[in-house]
Amino acid sequence: MTESTWTQPITKIEPNKVVVRGYRIDELMGCVPFAHIVYLVLKGELPTEAQGRVMDALLVASVDHGATPPSVLAARTVASGGAPLTTGIAAGIMTINQHHGGAIEGCMRVLLEAVGRQRESGADADTTAHALVTDYRAQKRRIPGYGHRIHSADPRTAKLLTIAGEEGVAGDYVVMAQAIRVALKDVLGKNLPLNVDGVIAAVLCEMDFPPEMGNGLFAIARTVGLTAHVFDEIVNQRPMRQISPTAHEYNGPGERKLM
Repeated sequence: MTESTWTQPITKIEPNKVVVRGYRIDELMGCVPFAHIVYLVLKGELPTEAQGRVMDALLVASVDHGATPPSVLAARTVASGGAPLTTGIAAGIMTINQHHGGAIEGCMRVLLEAVGRQRESGADADTTAHALVTDYRAQKRRIPGYGHRIHSADPRTAKLLTIAGEEGVAGDYVVMAQAIRVALKDVLGKNLPLNVDGVIAAVLCEMDFPPEMGNGLFAIARTVGLTAHVFDEIVNQRPMRQISPTAHEYNGPGERKLM
């Protein structure tokens, strides 16, 4: 190794061989689901079946949320100007930040703080949550991961909580996330439901992901939806149009049931 050599632990490339986190990629192909590969690349080890199912569920939950989020509006606007597919997708990804998708990272930090307080004090989750919400209110700090502009009972939240419970990936952080929801209602007088970003934050904490990866996981999932929206913009819409965030209609298939 020379003085200028640097190292990275993710992928090794040799002639006729690609190795990701120690596994040959051709041996992973067709054998390990994509969600498990996401976990492997980010965490360094393959997930358990339980962790893999939860990872798959949270990626599916974040894949798309219609034509109104900032990421989709930005992506479609850039594509409408004549940019290629990947440029439109990149524009959408660049909007993922504090107020769009970034609630995952922000909520993870709050949950890590709250559970840390609980373990240090020995208090129960409800007591800790009320103290934390009271402190945040006094400091005029918002707690991300609660409330939604459309959903009062987000079906993605309920489903992910169910799956996390079924797979045993629901411990102190999930309990604290729900305790904070109750505390927000008691302290602020507002019924702010735990939203999908909040529950994703909780399960990522349970799986020991660092909060700095929260936005990245959201971006991985949302890239799928952005690809579809940008392609639709390029193929089916007229160029240089005014794109209203509200004056649009869905014209895809009607609701379908899984077999």
